[in-house]
Amino acid sequence: MTVEVQSEATQVAEVVVPQEELEAAKKVVEEVEVNEKVKEEKDEAKLKTIEKSSSYREESNFLTDLKENEKKALNELKSKVEEAILGNTLLKKEETNTKKSPEKSEGEEKKEEEGKNEENPDANCGNIEEKEEKEKEEGELEVDEVDKEISIWGVPLLPSKGDEKTNVVLLKFLRARDYKVNESFEMLKKTLEWRKEFNIQSILEEDLGSDLAPAAYMSGIDNQGHPICYNIFGVLDDEELYNKTFGTEEKRNQFLRWRVQLMEKGIQQLDFKAGGISSLLQINDLKNSPGPSKKEVRVATKQAVDLLQDNYPEFVAKNIFINVPFWYYAVHSLLSPFLTQRTKSKFVFARPAKVTETLLKYIPIQEIPIQYGGLKRENDFEFSVSDCEASEILLKAGSTETIEIPAVDVESTFIWDVMIMGGEVSYKEEFVPEDETSYTIIIQKDKKVSSSIRNTFKNTEAGKVVLTIKNTSSKKKKAFYRHKIKKSAV
Repeated sequence: MTVEVQSEATQVAEVVVPQEELEAAKKVVEEVEVNEKVKEEKDEAKLKTIEKSSSYREESNFLTDLKENEKKALNELKSKVEEAILGNTLLKKEETNTKKSPEKSEGEEKKEEEGKNEENPDANCGNIEEKEEKEKEEGELEVDEVDKEISIWGVPLLPSKGDEKTNVVLLKFLRARDYKVNESFEMLKKTLEWRKEFNIQSILEEDLGSDLAPAAYMSGIDNQGHPICYNIFGVLDDEELYNKTFGTEEKRNQFLRWRVQLMEKGIQQLDFKAGGISSLLQINDLKNSPGPSKKEVRVATKQAVDLLQDNYPEFVAKNIFINVPFWYYAVHSLLSPFLTQRTKSKFVFARPAKVTETLLKYIPIQEIPIQYGGLKRENDFEFSVSDCEASEILLKAGSTETIEIPAVDVESTFIWDVMIMGGEVSYKEEFVPEDETSYTIIIQKDKKVSSSIRNTFKNTEAGKVVLTIKNTSSKKKKAFYRHKIKKSAV
């Protein structure tokens, strides 16, 4: 018995012509057909290339895995950094006030000193000794002022300290400059100077407001353990927020500072170990994003991208663009020739219909937000990522699959998530009691679903919760599910 309960045409023309003309015409037709076919294949391949998930893999940071030229470059850069730190030349020295009178030139002071010595020859010897002693003290003072503790992102830069993380950081600068040592060294110096000018040391403690919080945030990790940074460009299409964020140059500068702050927060989650995690995964959602006409957004976004590229080398493992509008492909095609192969190899593009499928290649389903076809809900009080991994079911064409959740303990609350990927299916939920004389309880009537489902049920007797999924279409689909049981407190 069952009882229902409420719960959550091609035309061909024949032409007669002389044989010689026929042969010549055939050649022309063949050439045209070949050219047209090549053009079509190129256009098709172009779109596929843009959307294709590239095969980029992060290079190893283990010294044993480096090529000989890479090891040589690393050692050369380490020597330059060591020398610069000990010589106190890695950072520009600040101008200090001297004891010299601004009204007197160096030559005048020298003449004055010589005059004094002529007036008092006996004091000359004492002055020389005093000068030598003073120079010695200043030399010692300069050695004491050398900052051997100089670091970046919490990683010491003095190679002689022997910290493995130093190699990982220096390799980032080398890879960003194709292992050109001098260029890598200059990039490092400029980054350190920029961090000082930008006052990065205090940026994590600054309150830069919460208005932009929905526009970019850190959330979850990918299959490799990279922290994920989401950039939601559609948020910036809001007129009020747009004006508040980009209305003046001061506001645009604050936007840059806020974006750098988010980058620094993400870096806090990295360990910089040779076999660890030292980069982020970026998801860029272009749905409803402001178009090319929004000048202030373009300017501010370009400034932010330039800052991050110049001062955070090799910090992005993969750059995934989702909900890509048609105009963006045109923009990307124009920019592509100016991008390095290394940068282009990290790009992945997904049209709206391919978002979930693309993200699943890199992120576990329980870490993908529900709005992108995953199981992760904001402020979820039922499931945490550590609760349990989601299981996957392949739904063959015309097949029926069931998920059974044993309910042995009475008065327990069952919670489950199901996500359908690939299109609509028929779905129902019921509780089947262990006692054959008891009623089967319909938790959810048979209905058509194509997205995420969450439901709960509390049993009053032993049995099982059965979830039935029917794929009535001729295409394969997938389902992901997870569940947990909350036992009643006795």
